[in-house]
Amino acid sequence: MANTEVVHLQDGLTSVVVSIRGLPAIAHWGKALGALDQSALTALVDAVEPPIPHNSPDVPVPLTVLPAAVAGHSGRPALRGHRSGTHFAPALTVTDYTASDRSLRYTATDPAAELTVNGVLELTPSGLLRVQHTLRNDGDSPYHLDGLEAALPVPARAGELLDFTGRWSRERQPQRRSLDYGTWLRESRRGRTGHDATIGLLAGTPGFGFRTGEVWALHVAWSGNHVTYAERFPDSTPVLGGGELLLPGEVVLARGEEYATPSLYAAYSGNGIDGLSAAFHRKLREGRPAKPRPVVLNTWEAVYFDHDLERLASLADTAAAAGVERFVLDDGWFRHRRADTAGLGDWYVDETVWPDGLNPLIKHVRSLGMEFGLWFEPEMINPDSDLFRAHPDWALGPRPGVLPPSWRNQQVLNLGNPDAFAYILSRLDTLLSEHDIAFVKWDHNRDLIASGTHAQTLAYYRLLDELRERHPNVEIESCSSGGARIDLGVLERTDRVWTSDCNDALERQQIQRWTGVFLPPELMGAHVGPTHSHTTGRTHDLSFRVATAMFGHFGIEWDISSATAEERAGLVAAIEYYKSVRSLVHNGNVVRVDHPDPAAWVHGVVAPDRSEALFCYAQLTTSVGTKPARVLLPGLDPDRTYTVSFDGPAGYPALTQRETPTWESLRLPGSALSEVGLQLPVFNPEQALLIRLS
Repeated sequence: MANTEVVHLQDGLTSVVVSIRGLPAIAHWGKALGALDQSALTALVDAVEPPIPHNSPDVPVPLTVLPAAVAGHSGRPALRGHRSGTHFAPALTVTDYTASDRSLRYTATDPAAELTVNGVLELTPSGLLRVQHTLRNDGDSPYHLDGLEAALPVPARAGELLDFTGRWSRERQPQRRSLDYGTWLRESRRGRTGHDATIGLLAGTPGFGFRTGEVWALHVAWSGNHVTYAERFPDSTPVLGGGELLLPGEVVLARGEEYATPSLYAAYSGNGIDGLSAAFHRKLREGRPAKPRPVVLNTWEAVYFDHDLERLASLADTAAAAGVERFVLDDGWFRHRRADTAGLGDWYVDETVWPDGLNPLIKHVRSLGMEFGLWFEPEMINPDSDLFRAHPDWALGPRPGVLPPSWRNQQVLNLGNPDAFAYILSRLDTLLSEHDIAFVKWDHNRDLIASGTHAQTLAYYRLLDELRERHPNVEIESCSSGGARIDLGVLERTDRVWTSDCNDALERQQIQRWTGVFLPPELMGAHVGPTHSHTTGRTHDLSFRVATAMFGHFGIEWDISSATAEERAGLVAAIEYYKSVRSLVHNGNVVRVDHPDPAAWVHGVVAPDRSEALFCYAQLTTSVGTKPARVLLPGLDPDRTYTVSFDGPAGYPALTQRETPTWESLRLPGSALSEVGLQLPVFNPEQALLIRLS
């Protein structure tokens, strides 16, 4: 063991000071402290050691990364489990550790409980703090693990929480509350990340915004059941914590067996939510190819299950003429799939619909210069399918012979069954080998009910990993009834997510705004839907739909062969515009404005060298004021003079004022744009304007 008992992890923006006395305890997680020698670090830890109040344990109760009841912690214990009712409160002590400027790795044991934990705390190059633990059973009897979570302290001034909820087609809706005494517990038991799951948990100084306040946040990188919580008691420091949510009996460790937690990612920002986003975005951009994100046309809202070679070939012609670069055939191409009631599991091209197979369509798409993509839902099975009739035991249920309630007429294929896993791997591998497929839309359209999800999630990861090894050039999108499986665990294995099944631009403004706290734009599928929304029934101008989709991985979900000549011309112009700005949008720094008028939102992307930027002003509803508040454009170089153009590639927004603006460009310094701002016209609701700076 090293001589020091205090470790300082730092990267110039963040400091994490960890005391190693029993179990690692974080004395400071927040603003960078600069260079501190060992004596200063020891003095810091001593200076913040808690007192011993009346009516409390006779020794200080440490708040460690793995809080333990045996040490007197009154909150949620990190390690929960037992050996037939014994050793339910283990007393782990660090026996060895190694440390550097950016990482701490340690081993802690409890010889009496016969348990060993190996842990890691590291500041990643992106600026995130990653926490991960592995538990090993050293005893002869089985150890029943109920949970292993980590906790990170936040200072008392972090008095406000922000997390998210939602539903199908309205994911990631924000909700704020004070960080009061007690526990704010968010559990997702849906077997996938979940529409209503919080993508992250944020604590900050009261009133923190996108560009103001101190904020601490964490995210559980796991695609199954999980838990996040905030906890504050009169006798301890507030904490944020989380990990996998284990169901009874899911993890029982025999001698020598191990359980590894998902990574818990955390970030600190002294400059509001955008500072957190910068760290998460850097993490998700690490190691990804620099290939431009192609313009996508997905066929779902164009044809639904009405698959016909002539019609789809004609749609491909129209798409290519508009500038589309990737054509994706959605649900309905495989055996028995004329509706959503049958066929899942029968992953063979339907001979009655495609007598010559998919290759005629694929060859036509490729001849037009577009990539071809295909929809799958590999983890599901319809009771009305050849596969289920042959192997009903392959469906996942609470016990053999018992199935959970049907959901969208389907059940879950048990990937933990080796035969089922081998079958689905073989079918996907064969289809990808026999066809020129560049992209897979991987769907997952139901929750897992009363079923073990730990093994299913690990098997899903193995399936993705194996397919990626066999087909490294095929990109994969995570889609789960839209945005129900969005997390850093699945994004380690996929190339983008389908942010929501809702293409209504007004709903998408909010869905993309809050998903974008954690995900950079290029990972969020954002499509221009039809004029009349499939999910909400709203009607929006093409200009509003285009401006909304511009800040993601741009695509189309619309039967554009039925569009008017004016709409097609607008779409062509929009695609050309997207291609001109996608390098900026997909590599720049996301900024969001704390605009004073809640009826309007302002957000944008600024180039890393601040040489250019693109902003969107979106009028969501009518304002109380008759004149809109000035629009500030943050994140710019104050000493650079920018040409400011007001862009409407698919048409300018409708206005409510006497004068019609000429939309002429301006020349202004970054200092003026950031501090004085721009006065825009009076917009009708559900309209947007793009503001480009160069």
